[in-house]
Amino acid sequence: MARRYGGNPAAAIILIAADIAAFILILWILFFLLDANRANDLVNWVHHAANWLATWSRDLFTPDNAKWRTVLNYGLPALVYAGLAHLIARRINA
Repeated sequence: MARRYGGNPAAAIILIAADIAAFILILWILFFLLDANRANDLVNWVHHAANWLATWSRDLFTPDNAKWRTVLNYGLPALVYAGLAHLIARRINA
């Protein structure tokens, strides 16, 4: 597994953590866009985890359309986490 994410195990851990964070955020975006049942335990857990991961970016953008607002405010941290993780991992592997 470390080879898939780079040669250094520390870099692999950083990339895996960022991938998980980005996956949770993207999963919440999909649940929201597809009107998933928020009473469902999985949907509820993903929503709370995504809120925690996106604490710094929630309400950063405030368009009138709720779906567009969710894509922006939860998609930005997914991109930031993935981008920073890849920069850090590249630096560690250098």
